Amino acid sequence: MENNFKHVAMKVSVVSIVVNVALSLFKLLAGIVAHSGAMISDAIHSASDVFSTFVVMVGIKMSGKKSDKEHPYGHERMECVAAIVLATILAMTGLGIGYSAVKNVIEGDYKHLAVPGILALVAAVVSILSKEAMFWYTRINAKKIDSGALMADAWHHRSDALSSIGALIGIAGARMGFPVADSIASLVICLFIEKASYDIFKDAIDKMVDKACDENTEESIEKCVLSEEGVLGIDLLRTRTFGNKIYVDVEIRANGDKTLWETHAIAENVHNSIEQKFPKVKHIMVHVNPANNL
Repeated sequence: MENNFKHVAMKVSVVSIVVNVALSLFKLLAGIVAHSGAMISDAIHSASDVFSTFVVMVGIKMSGKKSDKEHPYGHERMECVAAIVLATILAMTGLGIGYSAVKNVIEGDYKHLAVPGILALVAAVVSILSKEAMFWYTRINAKKIDSGALMADAWHHRSDALSSIGALIGIAGARMGFPVADSIASLVICLFIEKASYDIFKDAIDKMVDKACDENTEESIEKCVLSEEGVLGIDLLRTRTFGNKIYVDVEIRANGDKTLWETHAIAENVHNSIEQKFPKVKHIMVHVNPANNL
């Protein structure tokens, strides 16, 4: 499972880098030829995604390292660190777009604005379609392997698509005599980007501070434990997320008249059952308490 996680994450990251490099060069060329400052800025935004994807690759590679003496519980939280870094980059990108938009609206100097050529419009449309496709491709795979860093990268693709929409509106508006449309669209885009960065940051922090699993997962684990032969009840069930993995601590009740070997076998069955039915569970601690005499 670990190998599949790394394989999928690295494959998606490589595809992301190739697409972003090609798209950045195309948009830069279109911006220069068509005299579009918005498209040149959009090209720089796409180029920044290459750096973001490298951050994802480093985070996932480090999180996949095996446990060692200094890190007996593994390195899964390094992926959360990568997601936090990406969320910060995403937030800064959104703020940069918003700042430029507000500045343009306040200054309101459009007299010397060059009218962009038709190639800039074509580049914006190509960028929107490409980045939206990359968003869904990355998002689907991020959900498949439950990767916060990869999900953050998916939203970075979406932010680039939104940025290109702003560029498209701005370029079209400029060609129609309404250059302020670019700034208004950018302000709306800024809000979407900031919301996405907040959601990514919150999810990563929850996984860093040992937040419990959702109620549905805990209820499913509880049913799994109670279904095992010899388990008379549950005294305590605790779960916590550790990166994209789950740790479980459970205290079960068993007949106090059973031998140590028999109660150990019950605990081992509970452990194995949880491990088999919940692939995300990395560590399980089962403690057996004697039930009251029946």
